[in-house]
Amino acid sequence: MKKNQVLIGALLCLTASISWGAMFPVAERALMYIDPFYFSFLRYLAVSIILGILLLIKEGTKSFRLEGKGKNLLFFGTMAFTVYNFLIFAGQDLLGHNGVIVASIMESLMPMISIMIMWVFKNARPMKYTIASMSLALIGAILVITNGNLSFLFLLKDSIIPILFILFVVIGWVIYTMGGDQFNGWSTLRYSTLTCILGTTVSAIITFLATLIGLPVPTAEVIESIYGEMIFMIIFPGAIALLSWNLGIKLLTPINGILFINLVPITTLAIVFIQGGSLTSFELLGTFLVIYALIQNNYYQRKNLPSHVEELNPMKEKRVS
Repeated sequence: MKKNQVLIGALLCLTASISWGAMFPVAERALMYIDPFYFSFLRYLAVSIILGILLLIKEGTKSFRLEGKGKNLLFFGTMAFTVYNFLIFAGQDLLGHNGVIVASIMESLMPMISIMIMWVFKNARPMKYTIASMSLALIGAILVITNGNLSFLFLLKDSIIPILFILFVVIGWVIYTMGGDQFNGWSTLRYSTLTCILGTTVSAIITFLATLIGLPVPTAEVIESIYGEMIFMIIFPGAIALLSWNLGIKLLTPINGILFINLVPITTLAIVFIQGGSLTSFELLGTFLVIYALIQNNYYQRKNLPSHVEELNPMKEKRVS
């Protein structure tokens, strides 16, 4: 991995995070007309078809073989495209208008959760600068979302069930992000496509069963009313963000790449501002802290890259000083 690949990885993760930040305000309007289950299922059904066609054209039919990794692909796909997408929007819908804010700030917990998972299960202690950057970015995200008002904490207490929904899906996405490391010999497109197809299949089964017990099927009029929102969700937070994220994580490693998720609430607030809101000193300070943390982490990562590469390639011949 070269230093310019770190920059490319950062830009890819940035693209994905900004797309996801825009997702919540867009989804808020769509959920006024359609159930979260059908909204999530139909969205990723379209994404699965798009990715499947791209994979078929680029790598051929052989790339659809599971190669004995079907269980892992099914697990990671279910975490990302069933658990995450069903419950993130279900939680947002249950919280009402505040769901846009809560869902975006909960995403900022991903870096801390990833550190804990890697530390506990893989005994992989992150670099000090990464821990410092994650902590600073989390503080910044909280300042942006809460506007320095601690009454936000009371909202969490009064809405514990949907909050737990969102927390669970955040953990699920972290697991999916880390799962890509098990498919190093595969292209990003292949991992993204197969997990998306399998996860969407699970979503289809759950949606079908839910329909049998009373979940309303969206009519043609409903689909037409959210046509613009659905197209946006399929293309940007769907296909483009998924491929950008998985490739960016592959270049940066999960611990470093997932730090960019802190830009999700920043993007959400920026959209609210564009729609007529205003920015306070707390929001500006929080935005500065998040951006500074990302730049700092990227700087130290690039600075320490040569020694990191040698550690990853112990068989590589060492230079004689």
